Amino acid sequence: MKLTGVEMRRIAMPLVSPFRTSFGTQTSRDILLLRAVTDQSEGWGECVALPSPVYSPEYIDGAADVLRRFLIPGLAGVELAGAHQIAERLSGFLGHRMALAALETAVLDAELRSEERSFARELGAVHDRVPCGVSVGIMSSVPALLEAVEGYLAEGYLRIKLKIEPGWDVEPVRAVRERFGDALLLQVDANTAYRLADARHLARLDPFDLLLIEQPLPEEDILGHADLQQRISTPICLDESITSAQSAAAAIRLGACQIVNIKPGRVGGYLEARRIHDVCVAQGVPVWCGGMLETGLGRAANVALAALPGFTLPGDTSSSRRYYEDDITEPFVLDEGHLAVPQGPGLGVLPRPDRLAEVTTSTEWIAL
Repeated sequence: MKLTGVEMRRIAMPLVSPFRTSFGTQTSRDILLLRAVTDQSEGWGECVALPSPVYSPEYIDGAADVLRRFLIPGLAGVELAGAHQIAERLSGFLGHRMALAALETAVLDAELRSEERSFARELGAVHDRVPCGVSVGIMSSVPALLEAVEGYLAEGYLRIKLKIEPGWDVEPVRAVRERFGDALLLQVDANTAYRLADARHLARLDPFDLLLIEQPLPEEDILGHADLQQRISTPICLDESITSAQSAAAAIRLGACQIVNIKPGRVGGYLEARRIHDVCVAQGVPVWCGGMLETGLGRAANVALAALPGFTLPGDTSSSRRYYEDDITEPFVLDEGHLAVPQGPGLGVLPRPDRLAEVTTSTEWIAL
């Protein structure tokens, strides 16, 4: 298989409502899509980098630049046995995992489409549908939060994740737990907003029987997370700190986490995501699939990944309408708290040409 060219397409997708976390508020998404054309087929990948380097060091213009100047040209004239060789072929370029993930996904989609195989089959899925949770951003008030959570539970979501930050943590968690009861699967996500000095304050969340607290400390502070886990009873889940199977193994060995959130874009793609899954399964550590407000393209791949056996907790694999009134693919629709795993070739979904044209802001073709 040879890559003959890649189309880099920017699209603008408004969100149904603002989504606020400890690092900022999003009202729309500027998204980079890749369409990889090989001598056998073509496939799609979605880059999850944000406009600014606030969640990770990567940002969308930087991802586009490194793809244009280094990663895509790095595959020129290369005969690939499969997409699994891409990371090795491009290993001379350091970092930029989100950009690499988008390219690898697009080529893998093309490969699987040509062979009539699905992402789910390739990754090793054992389920045909996956349980879904929903991420609830920081709200303007506790009553607004309770109204939002009530609406998501009415839609059928099986788990609620609350974004937290200093000043918005104990009280909103208490209010949700008191309103909706102990049976609600509830977890929180700090997105690195705290420091180890906040351990006593974070311990105030222990009585609320949370599934986990996600990434409370900065991503580099693995030892701090290990120390924090000794001071609180709520299980720590790492997100931003997990960038590879190697980093996951180290964090587990050091006692820095009891649960791992796997985001394929953050770790360099779905093949590395599967390796992280395998490491965690071998260590008896539960995993779940995080989300980055993906369109239907990224959501399809995430749902396939979440169907692997080690994904024992509901992920942030929400329905399309959670974020977008009109997705670029046929929408993913919640059915009794679950999403169906696509079974068609490759991702199992394709962009709708008319909708894609409506939201496209620019295209660039890179021939090889």
